[in-house]
Amino acid sequence: MSSSAIPTQEGHIDFPYQGETHQTYYKIFGDLQNRTQPPIVVLHGGPGLSHDYLLPHFDLTEQSFPVIFYDQIGNARSTHLPDKPPTFWTFDLFFDELENLLKHFDIQNEYHIIGHSWGAMMFSEFVTRRPHALVIADAPPSIALWQKSFKELVDKFPQDVKDDLAKGLKDWEPYWKAMMKIYAVHGCRAKPFPKELEYSLLLNNSPTSDRSVATSPILKDWDVTDRLHLVDVPTLVINGRYDIAQDYVTKPWKDNIPDSKWITFEESSHTPFWEEREKYMQSIGAFLTEA
Repeated sequence: MSSSAIPTQEGHIDFPYQGETHQTYYKIFGDLQNRTQPPIVVLHGGPGLSHDYLLPHFDLTEQSFPVIFYDQIGNARSTHLPDKPPTFWTFDLFFDELENLLKHFDIQNEYHIIGHSWGAMMFSEFVTRRPHALVIADAPPSIALWQKSFKELVDKFPQDVKDDLAKGLKDWEPYWKAMMKIYAVHGCRAKPFPKELEYSLLLNNSPTSDRSVATSPILKDWDVTDRLHLVDVPTLVINGRYDIAQDYVTKPWKDNIPDSKWITFEESSHTPFWEEREKYMQSIGAFLTEA
């Protein structure tokens, strides 16, 4: 289904936090008011990307789920706060923003979550809240596992790619080309490379990027593994065969969340919603309908 054929609305909602009011951008596909299924809230990765690369999830409206996307504070179309100290960027900030969005649309008692990468990491800390079901897509339960896996995969590339990646933003053009070579294998194997994903990646990886969130210490030493037993909702864990979230990175979710199921998409890397879109949407829809 074309996105133009689906009822949509977009805008900004006020987000009060620590005596200031910020703006959270949202985009909704489907009809929230006359829904027959709980709405799905999609949490983007990064930290520091945007909702754009996750837009294939609007396909789930074909299964009667309204789908809500938003740009987390500090990113894309939401309020940017480059002058805030690194300590401003906390899990509590992003929890409060999500809770504010749920209450704004009056869905706090009935919703599903799809968290991709950082979005799943963030929501796994949100264990005291209760969605109807949780989808953890292409994410690690600890930052150490993610870093180990990424290094292993990068080490298999030619030396010139590794050297250019190490240059970082100070020598942006070779850095970006190197990162795209790695992403073509382990980030998104779809061809052509989705423009929406390229846009989101550039939000964090260009000389003019606002990297306030990306460079914050929010994930320093982060590990949720020992609290996963507290997740007491049906949970679907997803990764791709060529994912940065390799099987050993993904396995602790399945091992420690009591009511969980794990699917690996064999032709995908980090974004199976682009690489095996139809199969991915069918799997998500079936899981959420049964949850």
